[in-house]
Amino acid sequence: MPDKNQSLSSRQKKSIQTRENLLHAAKLTFMEYGFQKTTITQIIKQADTGYGTAYVHFKNKDEILIELIEDVMEQFYKIAELPFRPETGEEAARKIQKQVRMFLEMARKEQRMLSIVEEAIGQSEDVHNKWKEIREKFIDRISDDIRYSQQCGLAYQDVDAEMVSRGWFYSNEMYLWEIVRNTPVSIDKVVHNLTTMYVRGLYR
Repeated sequence: MPDKNQSLSSRQKKSIQTRENLLHAAKLTFMEYGFQKTTITQIIKQADTGYGTAYVHFKNKDEILIELIEDVMEQFYKIAELPFRPETGEEAARKIQKQVRMFLEMARKEQRMLSIVEEAIGQSEDVHNKWKEIREKFIDRISDDIRYSQQCGLAYQDVDAEMVSRGWFYSNEMYLWEIVRNTPVSIDKVVHNLTTMYVRGLYR
């Protein structure tokens, strides 16, 4: 298959490279100084890019961080999108347990970047709203899995899939932030207890 970049003009390629340089520079700068202390000027200097050129791509540091957040969350989305078509409650429990473990281990792997995200959520309305959007995306995906289990007769019918999904995600999110803050926590214990609570409360 032909490389898409081959059909781009030199100007378009340069624009793409500039954007990538800005994102890379921003990541390095955020990790060194944190969100609050990082300035758009620092990022532009780190990227060795002109101010006018930089502002064509991003209006502020919040916008740059939001794109970096999307890059990080793509890894989490892949976990959420793992096929979930269990035929028994036991199979559902195994799949859920695997996803919880992968989710929390990914939080540990991306601890530094997520710590910047947590800081920014409390300081930037745009980042705060982005996190709300991300949260809803996960909740919608979990709701689909619950509805599937209900349709197959594996899960109780008298529970609201969206409400259960929301509570389930918030529980996982709470431990995600515990890991990000370097709070001493055993992933094995969290996985076991969260999964046990969820599966026994939802599945027949």
